[in-house]
Amino acid sequence: MDKYKVSSNLAISENGFLFFPSTGDSFTLNEIGSSIVGLLKSKKSKSEIIEAIVEEYDIDENSAERDVTDFITQLINFNLAEEL
Repeated sequence: MDKYKVSSNLAISENGFLFFPSTGDSFTLNEIGSSIVGLLKSKKSKSEIIEAIVEEYDIDENSAERDVTDFITQLINFNLAEEL
């Protein structure tokens, strides 16, 4: 699947603090994690997110794909995102 939806009430600050009000859970993200969540919130597909990460950061496409996939899987496991 290439499309994902993050929870609508998921809040993220500019410094990478992620807060899920319905459970009270909070997480601290690095810069790339913050970018991925922002791109997911703007309804970008996984392939578009990978492309954006490759362009923005000094990372090859294979590493970006692996990292983005792993990160999205973690979001799903914490019920912060879902596949469409």
